[in-house]
Amino acid sequence: MTETPEQPLSDEDAARHREKMVKRKAVQDARVAQATQEKGLLMVHTGPGKGKTTAALGMMLRTAGYGLRVGFIQFVKGNWATGEQAALARFADLIDHHVMGEGFTWDTQDKARDIAAASRAWDLGRRMLADPQYHLVVLDEINIVLRYGYLDVAEVLAGLNARLPDTHVLLTGRNAKPEIIEAADLVTEFQAVKHPFQAGIKAQRGIDF
Repeated sequence: MTETPEQPLSDEDAARHREKMVKRKAVQDARVAQATQEKGLLMVHTGPGKGKTTAALGMMLRTAGYGLRVGFIQFVKGNWATGEQAALARFADLIDHHVMGEGFTWDTQDKARDIAAASRAWDLGRRMLADPQYHLVVLDEINIVLRYGYLDVAEVLAGLNARLPDTHVLLTGRNAKPEIIEAADLVTEFQAVKHPFQAGIKAQRGIDF
């Protein structure tokens, strides 16, 4: 199959494009000029789709790239070997990584133990939120323990609201509580369109862990 070469733009088409882009730039510049406020953001990654923690890791890398400190607490994932553990160890001077969970609830099968682990993780999270050395605090899969009722959502919201004014915080995990979504400045919902697990493909190194 031979491809038809693209036809060069006519002078009229090029002029219309420039005019359109000039208008778009004016609108965008006006929006940027109006956005003058600066504050520590409360951000949420939720939804049934894959990639919530992965996206959080990208934000952490961006923050560390500016020499700013990150606190990263994993509420659910157990202490099994993952690629992010090995990678984050290389940024130990800027990223404090704490695996506080003991695995998925269907693995632990011990509700009291899961609640105790969640409480320990939240105690550390509150200390990080009150510590001026942290520019970003990531509470990975805290939405899950809130959904199960292992932490009180009102208590967590009080702790989030009491954080230092310039501290950004990111909460991940599906089924974010409505109260969390209402309080957040930024909410991104990850949708599941296709997943290899549905086709019998197992979790793979470097992609899933």
